[in-house]
Amino acid sequence: MAIAPVQAGETEQHLLRCAVLGDSSARLGCFDALSKQAEKADTSAPAVVSTGTGSVAAAAPVDVLAIAPKPAARVMTPDTPISRMSQEWELNDAAKRGRYAVHQLSDNYLLLANQSNATNDRPFRALLPAGYKSKHAELTYQLSFKAKLLEGVANTPIDIWAGYTQKSFWQAYARSESSPFRETNYQPEVMAVLPINKQLGPVNLRFASIGFIHQSNGQSATLSRSWNRFYGQMGLESGNLGVTARIWKRLDNAKSNNDNADITDFLGNGDVRITYRDKGFEYSAMLRRNFDTGNGAVQAGFAFPLAVNLKGYAQLFSGYGQSLIDYNYAQKSLGLGVLMDF
Repeated sequence: MAIAPVQAGETEQHLLRCAVLGDSSARLGCFDALSKQAEKADTSAPAVVSTGTGSVAAAAPVDVLAIAPKPAARVMTPDTPISRMSQEWELNDAAKRGRYAVHQLSDNYLLLANQSNATNDRPFRALLPAGYKSKHAELTYQLSFKAKLLEGVANTPIDIWAGYTQKSFWQAYARSESSPFRETNYQPEVMAVLPINKQLGPVNLRFASIGFIHQSNGQSATLSRSWNRFYGQMGLESGNLGVTARIWKRLDNAKSNNDNADITDFLGNGDVRITYRDKGFEYSAMLRRNFDTGNGAVQAGFAFPLAVNLKGYAQLFSGYGQSLIDYNYAQKSLGLGVLMDF
Protein backbone atom coordinates (compact mmCIF):
# COMPACT_ATOMS: atom_id res chain seq x y z
CA MET A 1 0.00 0.00 0.00
CA ALA A 2 1.56 3.32 -1.03
CA ILE A 3 1.89 6.14 1.58
CA ALA A 4 2.22 9.79 0.53
CA PRO A 5 2.67 12.83 2.84
CA VAL A 6 0.03 15.56 2.81
CA GLN A 7 1.40 19.07 2.19
CA ALA A 8 3.38 19.76 5.39
CA GLY A 9 3.12 23.58 5.33
CA GLU A 10 -0.68 23.63 5.16
CA THR A 11 -1.05 21.10 7.98
CA GLU A 12 1.29 23.04 10.25
CA GLN A 13 -0.67 26.27 9.71
CA HIS A 14 -3.96 24.58 10.68
CA LEU A 15 -2.45 23.14 13.85
CA LEU A 16 -0.97 26.50 14.89
CA ARG A 17 -4.29 28.27 14.36
CA CYS A 18 -6.00 25.80 16.68
CA ALA A 19 -3.23 25.95 19.29
CA VAL A 20 -3.30 29.75 19.69
CA LEU A 21 -7.02 29.92 20.44
CA GLY A 22 -7.52 31.12 24.02
CA ASP A 23 -10.88 29.46 24.63
CA SER A 24 -10.48 25.77 25.39
CA SER A 25 -13.82 24.84 23.82
CA ALA A 26 -12.98 26.72 20.66
CA ARG A 27 -9.55 25.19 20.62
CA LEU A 28 -11.03 21.68 20.99
CA GLY A 29 -13.58 22.33 18.28
CA CYS A 30 -10.81 23.50 15.96
CA PHE A 31 -8.84 20.31 16.46
CA ASP A 32 -12.00 18.22 16.02
CA ALA A 33 -12.76 19.93 12.72
CA LEU A 34 -9.21 19.34 11.51
CA SER A 35 -9.48 15.69 12.50
CA LYS A 36 -12.72 15.25 10.56
CA GLN A 37 -11.14 16.81 7.46
CA ALA A 38 -8.27 14.37 7.73
CA GLU A 39 -10.68 11.42 8.02
CA LYS A 40 -12.53 12.52 4.91
CA ALA A 41 -9.22 12.59 3.03
CA ASP A 42 -8.45 9.04 4.25
CA THR A 43 -5.63 10.30 6.48
CA SER A 44 -4.51 9.70 10.02
CA ALA A 45 -3.51 12.74 12.14
CA PRO A 46 -2.52 11.73 15.69
CA ALA A 47 -2.26 14.78 17.97
CA VAL A 48 -2.31 15.51 21.70
CA VAL A 49 -5.00 18.03 22.69
CA SER A 50 -5.18 19.66 26.09
CA THR A 51 -8.64 20.54 27.46
CA GLY A 52 -7.44 22.37 30.55
CA THR A 53 -8.40 25.98 31.31
CA GLY A 54 -4.86 27.25 31.68
CA SER A 55 -2.70 28.58 28.97
CA VAL A 56 -1.52 25.95 26.51
CA ALA A 57 1.83 25.91 24.79
CA ALA A 58 1.80 25.81 21.05
CA ALA A 59 1.45 22.27 19.80
CA ALA A 60 4.39 20.79 17.92
CA PRO A 61 3.78 20.24 14.23
CA VAL A 62 2.41 16.81 13.47
CA ASP A 63 3.10 15.08 10.15
CA VAL A 64 -0.13 13.83 8.67
CA LEU A 65 0.20 10.89 6.30
CA ALA A 66 -2.33 10.15 3.59
CA ILE A 67 -2.93 6.52 2.74
CA ALA A 68 -3.14 6.24 -1.02
CA PRO A 69 -5.77 3.76 -2.21
CA LYS A 70 -4.37 0.48 -3.51
CA PRO A 71 -4.63 0.33 -7.30
CA ALA A 72 -7.09 -2.19 -8.61
CA ALA A 73 -5.49 -5.37 -9.91
CA ARG A 74 -5.55 -5.78 -13.65
CA VAL A 75 -7.60 -8.82 -14.52
CA MET A 76 -7.41 -10.40 -17.96
CA THR A 77 -10.83 -11.45 -19.17
CA PRO A 78 -10.49 -12.74 -22.74
CA ASP A 79 -13.67 -12.97 -24.74
CA THR A 80 -12.94 -16.60 -25.58
CA PRO A 81 -10.73 -19.29 -24.02
CA ILE A 82 -7.08 -19.11 -25.07
CA SER A 83 -6.57 -21.60 -27.88
CA ARG A 84 -3.49 -23.80 -28.21
CA MET A 85 -2.28 -21.89 -31.28
CA SER A 86 -2.80 -18.56 -29.52
CA GLN A 87 -0.68 -19.79 -26.61
CA GLU A 88 2.08 -21.08 -28.88
CA TRP A 89 2.37 -17.80 -30.81
CA GLU A 90 1.02 -15.32 -28.20
CA LEU A 91 -1.69 -14.17 -30.59
CA ASN A 92 -3.81 -12.14 -28.14
CA ASP A 93 -3.33 -10.06 -24.99
CA ALA A 94 -4.30 -12.90 -22.67
CA ALA A 95 -1.56 -15.10 -24.15
CA LYS A 96 1.23 -12.50 -24.09
CA ARG A 97 4.36 -13.51 -22.18
CA GLY A 98 6.71 -10.82 -23.41
CA ARG A 99 10.01 -11.19 -25.18
CA TYR A 100 12.39 -14.14 -24.80
CA ALA A 101 9.86 -16.54 -23.25
CA VAL A 102 10.66 -19.98 -24.67
CA HIS A 103 7.96 -21.86 -26.57
CA GLN A 104 7.82 -25.12 -28.46
CA LEU A 105 8.36 -24.73 -32.23
CA SER A 106 7.99 -28.29 -33.54
CA ASP A 107 7.61 -31.55 -31.62
CA ASN A 108 10.24 -32.42 -29.00
CA TYR A 109 10.65 -36.17 -28.77
CA LEU A 110 12.97 -39.08 -28.13
CA LEU A 111 12.44 -42.30 -30.09
CA LEU A 112 14.26 -45.01 -28.17
CA ALA A 113 13.82 -47.34 -31.11
CA ASN A 114 13.27 -46.00 -34.63
CA GLN A 115 13.14 -49.04 -36.88
CA SER A 116 13.68 -48.44 -40.61
CA ASN A 117 13.04 -50.93 -43.38
CA ALA A 118 16.33 -49.89 -45.03
CA THR A 119 18.95 -47.41 -43.81
CA ASN A 120 20.82 -45.31 -46.36
CA ASP A 121 24.51 -46.30 -46.52
CA ARG A 122 25.24 -45.00 -50.03
CA PRO A 123 26.72 -41.60 -49.00
CA PHE A 124 29.14 -43.32 -46.57
CA ARG A 125 30.45 -46.17 -48.73
CA ALA A 126 33.76 -44.49 -49.53
CA LEU A 127 34.38 -43.88 -45.83
CA LEU A 128 33.36 -47.24 -44.35
CA PRO A 129 34.86 -50.73 -44.46
CA ALA A 130 33.67 -52.95 -47.28
CA GLY A 131 30.45 -54.73 -46.45
CA TYR A 132 29.54 -52.41 -43.57
CA LYS A 133 25.81 -51.96 -42.99
CA SER A 134 24.14 -49.56 -40.61
CA LYS A 135 21.75 -50.87 -37.99
CA HIS A 136 18.12 -50.57 -39.03
CA ALA A 137 17.19 -49.53 -35.47
CA GLU A 138 18.35 -46.09 -34.38
CA LEU A 139 17.79 -43.77 -31.47
CA THR A 140 16.27 -40.58 -32.89
CA TYR A 141 15.53 -37.32 -31.13
CA GLN A 142 14.37 -33.83 -32.02
CA LEU A 143 14.71 -30.61 -30.02
CA SER A 144 12.76 -27.57 -31.22
CA PHE A 145 12.02 -24.21 -29.58
CA LYS A 146 11.39 -20.57 -30.36
CA ALA A 147 11.31 -17.18 -28.61
CA LYS A 148 9.93 -13.77 -29.45
CA LEU A 149 12.62 -11.17 -30.16
CA LEU A 150 10.47 -8.13 -30.97
CA GLU A 151 6.84 -7.38 -30.11
CA GLY A 152 4.55 -4.97 -31.96
CA VAL A 153 7.09 -3.93 -34.59
CA ALA A 154 6.65 -0.30 -35.76
CA ASN A 155 3.34 -0.01 -33.85
CA THR A 156 1.84 -2.95 -35.74
CA PRO A 157 0.59 -6.31 -34.40
CA ILE A 158 3.57 -8.05 -36.05
CA ASP A 159 6.00 -9.94 -33.80
CA ILE A 160 9.47 -11.19 -34.76
CA TRP A 161 10.45 -14.68 -33.58
CA ALA A 162 13.59 -16.80 -33.83
CA GLY A 163 13.59 -20.58 -33.66
CA TYR A 164 15.93 -23.55 -33.69
CA THR A 165 15.37 -27.23 -34.44
CA GLN A 166 17.90 -30.04 -34.19
CA LYS A 167 17.24 -33.62 -35.20
CA SER A 168 19.70 -36.49 -34.76
CA PHE A 169 19.86 -40.11 -35.90
CA TRP A 170 22.11 -42.06 -33.56
CA GLN A 171 23.34 -45.60 -34.21
CA ALA A 172 23.21 -46.15 -30.46
CA TYR A 173 22.89 -49.92 -30.78
CA ALA A 174 25.93 -50.33 -33.08
CA ARG A 175 28.25 -50.77 -30.12
CA SER A 176 30.91 -52.61 -32.07
CA GLU A 177 31.26 -49.47 -34.21
CA SER A 178 31.38 -47.06 -31.22
CA SER A 179 27.72 -46.06 -31.68
CA PRO A 180 28.25 -43.19 -34.15
CA PHE A 181 25.78 -40.44 -34.97
CA ARG A 182 24.78 -41.21 -38.54
CA GLU A 183 23.19 -37.80 -39.20
CA THR A 184 22.33 -34.56 -37.40
CA ASN A 185 20.36 -31.71 -38.97
CA TYR A 186 20.57 -28.12 -37.71
CA GLN A 187 17.80 -25.66 -38.55
CA PRO A 188 17.83 -22.04 -37.34
CA GLU A 189 15.04 -19.79 -38.57
CA VAL A 190 13.50 -16.36 -38.13
CA MET A 191 9.88 -15.41 -38.78
CA ALA A 192 7.48 -12.46 -38.70
CA VAL A 193 4.03 -13.37 -37.34
CA LEU A 194 0.79 -11.43 -37.84
CA PRO A 195 -2.20 -12.35 -35.60
CA ILE A 196 -5.45 -12.43 -37.61
CA ASN A 197 -8.30 -14.18 -35.70
CA LYS A 198 -10.70 -14.31 -38.67
CA GLN A 199 -13.58 -16.79 -38.65
CA LEU A 200 -13.89 -18.61 -41.98
CA GLY A 201 -16.91 -20.86 -41.70
CA PRO A 202 -16.08 -23.66 -39.25
CA VAL A 203 -12.39 -22.67 -38.90
CA ASN A 204 -10.57 -19.67 -37.47
CA LEU A 205 -7.62 -18.19 -39.36
CA ARG A 206 -5.36 -17.48 -36.38
CA PHE A 207 -2.21 -16.08 -37.98
CA ALA A 208 -0.10 -15.61 -41.09
CA SER A 209 3.69 -15.50 -41.16
CA ILE A 210 6.72 -15.27 -43.40
CA GLY A 211 10.11 -16.68 -42.50
CA PHE A 212 13.60 -17.71 -43.50
CA ILE A 213 15.14 -21.14 -42.79
CA HIS A 214 18.70 -22.40 -43.09
CA GLN A 215 19.03 -26.17 -42.78
CA SER A 216 22.32 -28.06 -42.81
CA ASN A 217 23.86 -31.31 -41.63
CA GLY A 218 27.14 -29.62 -40.73
CA GLN A 219 29.19 -31.90 -42.98
CA SER A 220 31.65 -31.14 -45.78
CA ALA A 221 32.62 -32.56 -49.16
CA THR A 222 30.42 -35.40 -50.41
CA LEU A 223 28.47 -35.63 -47.13
CA SER A 224 27.41 -31.97 -47.17
CA ARG A 225 23.69 -31.30 -47.36
CA SER A 226 22.17 -27.83 -46.91
CA TRP A 227 19.63 -25.41 -48.33
CA ASN A 228 18.09 -21.99 -47.66
CA ARG A 229 14.47 -21.05 -48.21
CA PHE A 230 11.87 -18.37 -47.63
CA TYR A 231 8.38 -19.50 -46.68
CA GLY A 232 4.88 -18.24 -46.12
CA GLN A 233 2.64 -19.91 -43.56
CA MET A 234 -0.87 -19.70 -42.17
CA GLY A 235 -2.39 -21.31 -39.10
CA LEU A 236 -6.01 -22.37 -38.69
CA GLU A 237 -7.98 -23.83 -35.78
CA SER A 238 -11.35 -25.40 -35.20
CA GLY A 239 -11.92 -26.57 -31.65
CA ASN A 240 -9.24 -29.14 -30.82
CA LEU A 241 -8.01 -29.28 -34.42
CA GLY A 242 -5.03 -27.21 -35.55
CA VAL A 243 -3.66 -26.95 -39.10
CA THR A 244 -0.61 -25.11 -40.43
CA ALA A 245 0.21 -24.89 -44.13
CA ARG A 246 3.47 -23.64 -45.65
CA ILE A 247 4.81 -22.97 -49.11
CA TRP A 248 8.50 -22.23 -49.62
CA LYS A 249 10.92 -20.97 -52.23
CA ARG A 250 14.47 -22.25 -52.31
CA LEU A 251 17.16 -19.57 -52.66
CA ASP A 252 20.19 -21.58 -53.87
CA ASN A 253 18.74 -23.91 -56.48
CA ALA A 254 21.40 -24.68 -59.06
CA LYS A 255 24.91 -24.03 -57.82
CA SER A 256 27.51 -26.20 -59.48
CA ASN A 257 29.03 -27.17 -56.12
CA ASN A 258 25.68 -28.00 -54.54
CA ASP A 259 25.41 -31.61 -53.38
CA ASN A 260 21.62 -31.46 -53.23
CA ALA A 261 20.61 -29.21 -56.13
CA ASP A 262 17.52 -31.36 -56.72
CA ILE A 263 16.28 -31.37 -53.13
CA THR A 264 12.90 -29.81 -53.93
CA ASP A 265 12.25 -32.68 -56.39
CA PHE A 266 11.97 -34.90 -53.31
CA LEU A 267 10.95 -32.55 -50.48
CA GLY A 268 8.48 -30.53 -52.54
CA ASN A 269 7.57 -26.87 -52.24
CA GLY A 270 5.58 -26.91 -49.02
CA ASP A 271 3.95 -28.98 -46.31
CA VAL A 272 0.79 -29.30 -44.24
CA ARG A 273 0.78 -30.22 -40.54
CA ILE A 274 -2.36 -31.34 -38.72
CA THR A 275 -2.78 -31.86 -34.98
CA TYR A 276 -5.83 -32.97 -33.02
CA ARG A 277 -5.76 -32.95 -29.20
CA ASP A 278 -8.39 -34.43 -26.91
CA LYS A 279 -8.24 -35.30 -23.19
CA GLY A 280 -4.44 -35.50 -23.18
CA PHE A 281 -4.22 -37.59 -26.35
CA GLU A 282 -2.61 -36.15 -29.46
CA TYR A 283 -2.94 -37.22 -33.09
CA SER A 284 -0.70 -35.59 -35.69
CA ALA A 285 0.19 -35.81 -39.36
CA MET A 286 2.62 -34.14 -41.77
CA LEU A 287 2.23 -34.26 -45.54
CA ARG A 288 4.51 -32.87 -48.25
CA ARG A 289 4.64 -33.52 -51.98
CA ASN A 290 6.14 -32.31 -55.22
CA PHE A 291 3.25 -32.57 -57.67
CA ASP A 292 5.58 -32.50 -60.69
CA THR A 293 7.75 -35.45 -59.63
CA GLY A 294 5.21 -37.24 -57.44
CA ASN A 295 7.75 -37.51 -54.60
CA GLY A 296 7.02 -36.56 -51.02
CA ALA A 297 6.50 -37.96 -47.54
CA VAL A 298 3.87 -38.69 -44.91
CA GLN A 299 4.44 -38.77 -41.18
CA ALA A 300 1.86 -39.75 -38.56
CA GLY A 301 2.14 -39.52 -34.79
CA PHE A 302 0.17 -40.65 -31.75
CA ALA A 303 0.86 -39.48 -28.19
CA PHE A 304 -0.80 -40.47 -24.91
CA PRO A 305 -0.33 -39.03 -21.40
CA LEU A 306 2.24 -40.48 -19.01
CA ALA A 307 2.95 -37.58 -16.66
CA VAL A 308 2.81 -33.79 -16.63
CA ASN A 309 4.32 -32.57 -19.93
CA LEU A 310 5.41 -36.11 -20.84
CA LYS A 311 3.64 -38.47 -23.22
CA GLY A 312 4.23 -41.83 -24.75
CA TYR A 313 4.82 -41.41 -28.48
CA ALA A 314 4.65 -43.50 -31.64
CA GLN A 315 5.76 -42.13 -35.02
CA LEU A 316 5.33 -43.60 -38.50
CA PHE A 317 7.22 -42.18 -41.51
CA SER A 318 7.03 -43.08 -45.19
CA GLY A 319 8.72 -41.29 -48.07
CA TYR A 320 11.74 -39.16 -48.89
CA GLY A 321 13.77 -36.87 -46.67
CA GLN A 322 13.50 -38.21 -43.15
CA SER A 323 16.86 -36.49 -42.79
CA LEU A 324 18.95 -34.31 -45.12
CA ILE A 325 21.39 -37.12 -45.95
CA ASP A 326 18.31 -39.15 -46.96
CA TYR A 327 16.64 -36.38 -48.99
CA ASN A 328 16.59 -38.55 -52.14
CA TYR A 329 16.21 -41.89 -50.37
CA ALA A 330 12.79 -43.43 -49.72
CA GLN A 331 12.20 -45.47 -46.59
CA LYS A 332 9.60 -46.48 -44.06
CA SER A 333 10.17 -46.35 -40.32
CA LEU A 334 8.32 -46.85 -37.06
CA GLY A 335 9.57 -45.25 -33.86
CA LEU A 336 8.52 -45.59 -30.21
CA GLY A 337 9.49 -43.29 -27.38
CA VAL A 338 8.35 -40.21 -25.48
CA LEU A 339 7.18 -36.73 -26.45
CA MET A 340 7.76 -33.67 -24.27
CA ASP A 341 4.97 -31.11 -24.34
CA PHE A 342 5.58 -27.58 -23.02
